[in-house]
Amino acid sequence: MENIINAIVGYIWSDALVYLALGVGVYFTIMTRGVQFRYFKEMINLLFDKDNSKEGISSFQAFCMSLSGRIGVGNIAGVATAIAAGGPGAVLWMIIMGLLGGASAFVESTLAQVYKHSVDDQYRGGSPFYIERGLKLKPFAILVAVVTCLSYGVLVPGVQANTIADSFQTAFNIPPSITGLLIVVLLSIIIFGGVKRIASFAGKVVPLMAIGYIGLMAIVLLFNLANIPSMLMLIIKSAFGMDAVFGGIVGTAVSWGVRRAVFSNVAGAGEATFSSAAAEVSHPAKQGLVQGFSIYVDTVLVCTATALMILSTGMYNVITPEGVTLVENMPGIAAGTAYTQAAVSTVFGSYGSGFVALAIFLFAFTCLIAYYYIAETTLVYLDNKLRYPILKPLLKIVFLIVCFSGSIQSIGMMWALGDIGFGSMCYLNFVAIVLLSKVAFKVLKDYDEQMKQGLNPVFDPRKAGVENAEFWIKYSDTFGHKDK
Repeated sequence: MENIINAIVGYIWSDALVYLALGVGVYFTIMTRGVQFRYFKEMINLLFDKDNSKEGISSFQAFCMSLSGRIGVGNIAGVATAIAAGGPGAVLWMIIMGLLGGASAFVESTLAQVYKHSVDDQYRGGSPFYIERGLKLKPFAILVAVVTCLSYGVLVPGVQANTIADSFQTAFNIPPSITGLLIVVLLSIIIFGGVKRIASFAGKVVPLMAIGYIGLMAIVLLFNLANIPSMLMLIIKSAFGMDAVFGGIVGTAVSWGVRRAVFSNVAGAGEATFSSAAAEVSHPAKQGLVQGFSIYVDTVLVCTATALMILSTGMYNVITPEGVTLVENMPGIAAGTAYTQAAVSTVFGSYGSGFVALAIFLFAFTCLIAYYYIAETTLVYLDNKLRYPILKPLLKIVFLIVCFSGSIQSIGMMWALGDIGFGSMCYLNFVAIVLLSKVAFKVLKDYDEQMKQGLNPVFDPRKAGVENAEFWIKYSDTFGHKDK
């Protein structure tokens, strides 16, 4: 079974998906005139927009919800696997994909806001919603909803749960089954509380965990400050085939850098569209910009810091896909959280593994909460079509079972299933947002024009030339600028 699953992963994560992700990022960056760069200051300002309501959550809460899904084991174990397979050069391609992914994140999150609507006094939206309303392709929308629900409800959660269990066993010698039960109990408390409780939890925990982990890495990097310049040069030279050791695996570096960047920040995969739609903002582009900033935090900041920590301490191996060993600093140690734990332990000694295990727990646990919210939102979409209200409580039970099961399965199997889930969603959502990109460009143009006029942008789809955005017609009529 594991061989079959790995074969499927090979087909899904072929060069086609790697170049599709890069191509879409380049296309959106050009067409938006580098929206992720020219509005960088505005991105930060919008994080603290106070808009919220009974139906919607604040921009900061939506940012934290999406970041809780983005920042996870991909930032710790994923970076390690990218280095192990693609060498140090994979780190640069991870950063490049992150920078380009900011434009993809802007487009998909803006579309999620444009086509959102209220369900049971809560804003709901995401990839299936904008495919149905924007592209007017219900069968495609239902397919995306089913794939997304299966991915986040069944295929992907095991990666996070397994990594928590593995790190706890390494650091504290706690059996995976015990860790699995702990995860299930804590998740039950959160996910049975609804969207507001999920948003509230994410808003409190995500900033703390990100700051804490970055602080931990900063200390390790300070102790290895002398090695950082040479590591940066090694990353750059390896990425472009100029290093004697890693020059022959440039293609692998590109592939694994892009692959793990997409797994980590999921820009363009549709993941952040669900939390983005839940935000209360006066213009869809605002949440698009907020989500663009989350890519910087995830990939450019957290992933890069993790990579530098691993490389500067020398706690890594590099083995090519053909089985050729290029670097073996940790004999017999498989790529994953062990690299990061070993790197931290060079400074903190025996406490290092424990610190990383706690960081992984917070990262992965908030990821699981975000995954459940996404699965539930797609189920709300499907339930509205199929009229099966029993599906929501059933999803909760299945999700908890998957998390426990994932805790005790092999890590290779869990990563393979996660890759299948993410890869499948990437293909579908990349196609959808490219086909709908003209709508996002119109919204951005409207936002640009209002910003030039010194206004706090308020979206009116009639003026922007966007159809099927009924929510925003009502919003504009109620809260629009008085001079319009």
